[in-house]
Amino acid sequence: MDPSDDVPWWHTAVIYQIYPRSFADGDGDGIGDLPGLLEHLPHLVDLGIDALWLSPVYPSPMADFGYDVADHCAIDPVFGTLADFDALVAAAHGAGLKVVLDYVPNHTSDRHPWFVEARRSVDSPRRDHYVWRDPAPGGGPPNNWRAAFGDEPAWTLDEASGQYYLHLFLPEQPDLNWDEPRVVEEMSDVLRFWMARGVDGFRADVVHCIGKGPELPDAPDELAGLPACIFDHGPGTHECLRHLRRVVDGDEPGAHLLLGETAVFDRDQQLSYLGLGDELHLAFNFLILHAQWDAAVWRHELELAYAGHDRVGAWPTWVLSNHDLPRHVTRYGSEARARAAAVTLLTLRGTPFLYQGEELGLADAVVPPERVLDPGGRDGCRAPIPWTATDDGGWGPRAWLPMPPDAAAHSVAAEAGVPTSMLEHYRRLLALRRATPALQRGAIELLDAPTGVLRWRRSLEHPATGPAVVEVAVNFTGDAVADAVSAGTVLGGTVPGGSATLDRAGRTLGPDEARVVALH
Repeated sequence: MDPSDDVPWWHTAVIYQIYPRSFADGDGDGIGDLPGLLEHLPHLVDLGIDALWLSPVYPSPMADFGYDVADHCAIDPVFGTLADFDALVAAAHGAGLKVVLDYVPNHTSDRHPWFVEARRSVDSPRRDHYVWRDPAPGGGPPNNWRAAFGDEPAWTLDEASGQYYLHLFLPEQPDLNWDEPRVVEEMSDVLRFWMARGVDGFRADVVHCIGKGPELPDAPDELAGLPACIFDHGPGTHECLRHLRRVVDGDEPGAHLLLGETAVFDRDQQLSYLGLGDELHLAFNFLILHAQWDAAVWRHELELAYAGHDRVGAWPTWVLSNHDLPRHVTRYGSEARARAAAVTLLTLRGTPFLYQGEELGLADAVVPPERVLDPGGRDGCRAPIPWTATDDGGWGPRAWLPMPPDAAAHSVAAEAGVPTSMLEHYRRLLALRRATPALQRGAIELLDAPTGVLRWRRSLEHPATGPAVVEVAVNFTGDAVADAVSAGTVLGGTVPGGSATLDRAGRTLGPDEARVVALH
């Protein structure tokens, strides 16, 4: 049997991340916005994704481009209005797409009304909304924690009160105190507010940081020079996550997604935030995001990831690029490898995430020093999406960041309808995935393969459509490899074309080639 309603929607969905400032500009000011996104929603429908995830659109001074939130229940005017947001949600739902919203629980902007009130006085009723400490006995910050940007202390002295406040990121991003019950309830109300407006889920930013506990001990010597945002801060986070899960589940478990940006590099720590099925629904696997393009490295990572998720009864996630890291075309060094990576991403067992523009084969923009904006050096991967086959991609001279390389050639207009383009490659892969339940929900078995090749099998008993057994083989090398894939009917891969039946002579994979085959 292949029932469609026996798993949560995110088990079979492909989720597409939108960085709103760079997706589409609807009013000509050079900054992407909600009306621009609504205008280009057909692109996402034609692409074949199932859900869109919006990076922050809240009011913000933009010290960290939206991750310094000044009001959790409104829309920044640069992006539009709440009416624009409601129109987007309605249109997305009308097109069969879910909407996931970034949720920033660890910190606010220093201009948030809560923090403005908190820093007025040590007796402020909002003081305990944030993490304050007296100086260390000898003076200086209360502990040795480092902030994520600039190798600076994670503490800033508030001159008026003589106390330090904690900020794991910029000084403009003071950390919330989740030991304060009012913070827990008010941040829970934020979730309820957006769910009432039709949002289908949340991507919780650095959610592993929220439960710090009162002790705040020094980082051990081996971690002392690293950003404190990657630490395991103790059991308090799990209590918070169980609470947030109850809020998101509400009266309809399985309707709303709670996805965590668990940006840690210890596998067991990352898996721990899934709890016993009572914390996050999904947790990002950042280890694969940092893995080199090598078949042996990827096989090792897949073995460990699947074993870990199976052990805790959880569903894995896979991602190649996002708004915080160089795009995978840039990291892997070639578009050919990026094509093979797309086949890999969309045929593994787990929920795949696409980052806007990877379907166009975009590389990172080259940003000259005078145009650098981001404190974390991430401007290159955030360059605007080129829509028209012109050097400015349809953004005009006011685009907030430089365009990516070869913008005209990598635009939607230039690639649409061209069988050999990256855009059509992604459209074919997404259509294949949607038509093949074995690729969405089937079991996975990693297979032996020649050196340099990664090979696996997906299987599902009695699927409603498509083959029951599908094999995928990916050549991670620049050389042809013989006997790399089983005989069968070719369903797709890096080489466009119709179905073909492979005999033994056709089982060679070309350089950087990937192939999806239905077994007979």
